[in-house]
Amino acid sequence: MNKNFKIVIEYDGTGFSGWQKQKDKKTVQGEIEKALSKILNQEIRISGSGRTDAGVHAFGQVANFHADTGILPQDLKRGVNSLIKQPVVIKKCSIVDDDFHARYNAVSKEYHYFILNRTDPCAIGRLYQWHIRYPLDIEAMHLCCKAVTGLFDFKSFENTGSPQASSIREIFFFNITNPDNHRLVFKICASGFLRYMVRNLVGTIVLAGLNKISQEEFIKILEAKNRTKAGATAPARGLFLKKVNYL
Repeated sequence: MNKNFKIVIEYDGTGFSGWQKQKDKKTVQGEIEKALSKILNQEIRISGSGRTDAGVHAFGQVANFHADTGILPQDLKRGVNSLIKQPVVIKKCSIVDDDFHARYNAVSKEYHYFILNRTDPCAIGRLYQWHIRYPLDIEAMHLCCKAVTGLFDFKSFENTGSPQASSIREIFFFNITNPDNHRLVFKICASGFLRYMVRNLVGTIVLAGLNKISQEEFIKILEAKNRTKAGATAPARGLFLKKVNYL
């Protein structure tokens, strides 16, 4: 019987050319498809909730695929995890309604971006955060996060060369937590994201944290709808897809 499987995936994106399958490149989607195809003895194509770029990580990427099999979800999960020799783990596997689609049924996504803010870098964990040696003004950055919470045109924060039909997105929440004296976590949840949108937002908001721009100047960047007005793209290594939300 043909079944629709939903999987939740955690991965370290350091050694991958992103999520999406590409010819002659190692990708997360490609590795999972190879393992599933071998276990199920049929060609499997999975649909992810969206792409993550090279070097970006995930705690809770979601994908689905159809397969004609009698294998139980828990056995399939165990088999994939034992077969993949890369830093990719299937955290959950379940059978869902036939019309479920990981991308089209998603209602929001949450990303976390990690920053180490101290003079010295770290040896352990350096592949999972952006090291900024100069002190950051957290309150100034909070004001910028608040300024873009809501429905806005984020054209200024869209990667050049990859325009979408619409650059309007709704941010449901965007805040910064400070779990200890040196670590900051940007948490952002939105209806959807433009390519590099989170990293471009963080890269620009950090300028406010360094007192290089004011909240008013940040708002002008948003209103300009021009990528050249915004700051540099924050490094991929600090970004994690936290979870994908469905109704």
